[in-house]
Amino acid sequence: MRAPTDLIEIDQENPSQEAITRAAAIIRKGGVVAIPTDALYMLVADPYNLHAVGQVFKAKKREVHRSLPLLIDDMVMAEDLAAEITKRFSLLARHFWPGPLTIIVPASANVPLKVTGNTGRLALRQARAKTARLLLEALGQPLISTSANLSGQPTCALGIEVFGQMDGHLHLVLDGGPCVGVPGTTVDITEPIWKVIKEGAITEKEIAECLRGA
Repeated sequence: MRAPTDLIEIDQENPSQEAITRAAAIIRKGGVVAIPTDALYMLVADPYNLHAVGQVFKAKKREVHRSLPLLIDDMVMAEDLAAEITKRFSLLARHFWPGPLTIIVPASANVPLKVTGNTGRLALRQARAKTARLLLEALGQPLISTSANLSGQPTCALGIEVFGQMDGHLHLVLDGGPCVGVPGTTVDITEPIWKVIKEGAITEKEIAECLRGA
């Protein structure tokens, strides 16, 4: 059992610089932090640090063949992570980002295979949430972003729920109170025919309208 997890209370709309600096320092050292995002609490960590990647799998008790989504700050990061920026990707990103849409793309060689769950495919999202955006800005790199819960357990919309479920498995929880957004949608554009994997805040019809003819 590791040391107990630290918890810092923050204002989701205006997290303190001290809290962001503390979380960024932990991530730089290969640690795992839980933060509030648009609809759920997420675990964030450095995707280029294989020890950190392993810590995320271990903290969630997640099977290693399942990929870990990445949170990005802008299209420049996306271009570095996706093997190709297709017309479909550009249309979806321009229309729905920042927002509750995760786009699955073929991963570039810059992404550790372990992050893709050895699938070579990668899920990317640009969040609206202020805490996530400030952390991405502070670190200047993408972040692993996977739901802050044990695999098979309910997802957490409260920081204290994350703490109760994962104390001792994480380094820090930034507790911003409840997340109130609708869970996001995931769309796979790696095949000739795109496919909605999980429907949430954005409907399949909205995606179809955006991609009509693409």
